[in-house]
Amino acid sequence: MESLLLIASLGGATGLILGLTGAGGGIIATPLLVLFLNQSVVSAAPLSLIGVAAASWIGMIIGLRQGIVRYRAAFLLTAIALLVTPLGIATAQLIPKLFLKILFILLLLYQAYRYAIIKAVQLDKEFPCQIDDETGRFIWNLKCLLTLSKLGIMLGFASGLLGVGGGFVLVPALKKHTPLNIHSVTSTSLMVLAMVSTGSVLQWSLVGNFNSHLAIPFLLGALLSMTIGRLIAPKINELVLRRLFSAICLLSAVSLFVQLILQHG
Repeated sequence: MESLLLIASLGGATGLILGLTGAGGGIIATPLLVLFLNQSVVSAAPLSLIGVAAASWIGMIIGLRQGIVRYRAAFLLTAIALLVTPLGIATAQLIPKLFLKILFILLLLYQAYRYAIIKAVQLDKEFPCQIDDETGRFIWNLKCLLTLSKLGIMLGFASGLLGVGGGFVLVPALKKHTPLNIHSVTSTSLMVLAMVSTGSVLQWSLVGNFNSHLAIPFLLGALLSMTIGRLIAPKINELVLRRLFSAICLLSAVSLFVQLILQHG
């Protein structure tokens, strides 16, 4: 019973962070599973992704009901990401577990620095993806297609390699390269994460790395807290959220490093 509550709590932490920020759920879920359940990054990846996927579906539905999801861009990003995900999964199978954990620690430290120090994303002087004033939709030219395609490749590889949804890549990139407001960026990001993470879970299942008995409590915790996070997010100052997420990333990185030293020291 205690272990089920622990797994549900880890799912809850994933969903809450995802709901509050539209990103970051996966990057926190994997180290939590490594720390508290003593799993490797490879073993934690699909479980982390199923929590991100389920929570993102809730956020996506809320965004679609509000009419702020750029679903054409989301479908393009998803299609490209899912084509690249198998490459990330195959790479994760080949890389030593120790190296993967070090890579994750470095990623967490970078995210802690970025959210604490960098106050705002440096926007492009001229957005490669412009919005038509009459239709309110993206103008689909070559520059926009190439920009989103590169983003989809990064997203898919990160999802396969580290079991992260990739929201920490997607949200700042959409802010940087498009004129979308933060609410549209977050909701579009959640739609992409929902589809990419679901596809990644299915692909991980094919290689036999999926603990189905842990999935249900983790999933339930993520779904409940995601809903709460999306409801309270508009009421919290963005700077407070950034500093909180930075502190969580830093704490996770330090904890993983201590675990690494104890195991291999």
